[in-house]
Amino acid sequence: MKKSREVKVGFLFIISVALLIWGYNFLKGKNILIKERIYYAVYDEIDGLTKANSISIHGLKVGQVKDVYFDESNTGKIIVVLSIEDNFPIPKNSIARIFSSGLMGSKEVSINIGNAQELALSGDTLFSDIEGTLRDEVNRQVEPLKRKAENLMSSLDSMVTIFQTIFNTSARDNLASSFESIEKTFRTLQHSTSKMDTLITYEASRLSMIIEHVESISHNLDDNEENISNILSNFSSVSDSLAKADIANTFTNVGKSMQDLQLIIEKLNNGEGSIGKILQSDSLYLQLENSASSLNKLLEDIKKNPKRYVKFSIF
Repeated sequence: MKKSREVKVGFLFIISVALLIWGYNFLKGKNILIKERIYYAVYDEIDGLTKANSISIHGLKVGQVKDVYFDESNTGKIIVVLSIEDNFPIPKNSIARIFSSGLMGSKEVSINIGNAQELALSGDTLFSDIEGTLRDEVNRQVEPLKRKAENLMSSLDSMVTIFQTIFNTSARDNLASSFESIEKTFRTLQHSTSKMDTLITYEASRLSMIIEHVESISHNLDDNEENISNILSNFSSVSDSLAKADIANTFTNVGKSMQDLQLIIEKLNNGEGSIGKILQSDSLYLQLENSASSLNKLLEDIKKNPKRYVKFSIF
């Protein structure tokens, strides 16, 4: 009986110690009753992530942060140890992303499942990412508004400068002069338009006659289309004949004839041949002149003394 009580006390003690160890580890975020897989992620900053922060996949809690420490190589990188207690398969290119889980800024790690065929094994290092803080998100949303506001203020400054330039004394005078010139221009245009209307009214009949003549010409062209086609065909035939004619050879022959004529003229000028000798010799001219002179003297003598040359006998 006494031995049975000691066994019970020892059994209860062992159970108490086991519960104490389990509770201690559970409070530390470690469940020793479930087999865990350990993954690593390297960050430049963790934005307040601490041990025992939750790890989730698609919003479902699957583990917790087991440890956070600086890289031993003194690079300033922070290594986060991720303890996954679920058996959900995690591809090798999955991303461990730190994000804010509430308005108070509490941090969690979300495993964004990748699409790789190869699965990550316990001890592998996952890709890392960090969500912007609320301040970063606000700044990101406000930054475009800020730029627009700055551009608007710059535009307003430019408009104010323009208004100040426009509404000074000299600018007002120039503006009034410009409006006066514009008014004169419109009056001139109105007057010109009125003249055009009057001219069109007076010349409407002539314009009508001109249009009728143009229409008549177009009708005549339509009616004589066949004749015009024949004329064009004849012109085409003439042009073909001219194209076929040996015009170049003709001009060559004409040129040759002109050269021969020039050669003949040169021979005449040089006194070659009978005609050339006649043209170049003065003796023939003198003989002809002497003959003409003798003939003139003979005629004069005949006029003076006709009886010497003509004898009349009646019986």
